[in-house]
Amino acid sequence: MNLLDELARTDVDPALVAQVRALLAEKDFRITALTHELAYYKRVRFGKASEALVGEQRLLFDETVDMDLAAIDEELEGQAPAKRQRNRAGRQPLPAELEPIEHRHEPESCQCGRCGADLVKIGEDVSEQLDVEPARFFVHRHIRPQYACRPCETVTAAPIPPAVIDGGMAAVGLLAWIAVCKYLDHLPLYRIEQIAARAGVPLARSTMGEWIGRIGVALQPLADRLAELLRERSCLHADETPVRQLDPGSGKTKHAYLWAYRSNALDDGPSMVVFDYQTSRAGAHARAFLQDWRGHLMVDDYAGYKALFTAGLTELACLAHIRRKFFDVHAASGSPVAEEAMRRIAQLYAIEQQAAGMAAPPRLALREQHAMPVLADLHIWLTATQLTVATGSGTAKAIEHALKRWPALQRYANSGSLPIDNNAVENAIRPIAIGKKNWLFTGSERAGRRAAAIQSLFATAKLNGLDPARWLADTLAKLPTCPNSKIDSLLPFANSTQA
Repeated sequence: MNLLDELARTDVDPALVAQVRALLAEKDFRITALTHELAYYKRVRFGKASEALVGEQRLLFDETVDMDLAAIDEELEGQAPAKRQRNRAGRQPLPAELEPIEHRHEPESCQCGRCGADLVKIGEDVSEQLDVEPARFFVHRHIRPQYACRPCETVTAAPIPPAVIDGGMAAVGLLAWIAVCKYLDHLPLYRIEQIAARAGVPLARSTMGEWIGRIGVALQPLADRLAELLRERSCLHADETPVRQLDPGSGKTKHAYLWAYRSNALDDGPSMVVFDYQTSRAGAHARAFLQDWRGHLMVDDYAGYKALFTAGLTELACLAHIRRKFFDVHAASGSPVAEEAMRRIAQLYAIEQQAAGMAAPPRLALREQHAMPVLADLHIWLTATQLTVATGSGTAKAIEHALKRWPALQRYANSGSLPIDNNAVENAIRPIAIGKKNWLFTGSERAGRRAAAIQSLFATAKLNGLDPARWLADTLAKLPTCPNSKIDSLLPFANSTQA
């Protein structure tokens, strides 16, 4: 017999008991409904529905479901009569370099509340919370006292510090913040204007546009120098992604392309990424950028690169692209041939994982001992299997693609310093592919080239473990007085500007 049944046998108003029963029944129903909804979202979050999504779709899907799961869990906690025990994942430690702000919480009295004796400290409980301060605007007031010499009838004052924008009201920190918002967070200027307005600061879009134009010109020599240093490397990655460019006069947009070139991650020295904005996908743009460079070039099978390899460059084929074609076939039809191909390719990637962190000589020894036999077996298997599959089928096309690129595909295994795939440059392009969903198009070819230069510097800073905002603010402060002979000291490499 429960408490309500006990109450019903007493003199308590039956109407009140009925009302309490109804409220509890409603609460039980709500808890049951939320529990079922929570189970459904967990199945969606971790089941096949989420696996069917790819790329940014999966990221956005996961974010939304995680929010819904947390909201349902919070509602359930509010409905439960007692505090529910949550199943929490282990909390990630907070970065040690963050500034701690201590808050000491002392008891109201230093005497025991029971006997009045003095309390003795035996330890302390420490908990941490992560907080953030939104963009904080402040003013640098430069005061330059003026001193007069009466005998000489002269006036002396400290010189005005040189600045990237002479006479401008924007300090380097503000310029760096706007550039990061625009080119890393992919916020159009009107959104940055709204963020500043919420803090009571008027930042007109036209003014910010002028600032971006000026710092783009100031940073262009750094981007040009970065491209020169990139062409000194013996192995590069290359890829391209389409963007939209406004077509003046028509009110429409047209195709343009952002070409990306990245240094080999297995090379010694700082990593570099250079973006080259062009109005088409013609292979002539790659030839113009690379100039007389000769080395190993990792690319996909785009025909625009083919002329480069007849001119003396050595082609490297991307194993990830080969695998992707088999993956698509397996996802569409469950092909056992495609599954076997992916299994064999996975062996090659497992060998590369073993080689992670190795110098070139031991990596070459590992590849010769393990990767070369796997590649040889894969080639024999692909050649034999090609005769057994239907001509023109997806499986046949995937095999044909792999065999056609085989010389370039296996070339990496003969070296200890060549990459196995083109993922490094694809990862560099990915943030821009996400960002262009915000800014939609570039306003002009000049705007595209300016964006490419600034993006090159930011992406290189991130690859070298630098905070792009700190690097840019520091660079803009030093740039006006830096001679051309020391321009390399301003490049976004960890050993040149900041640790």
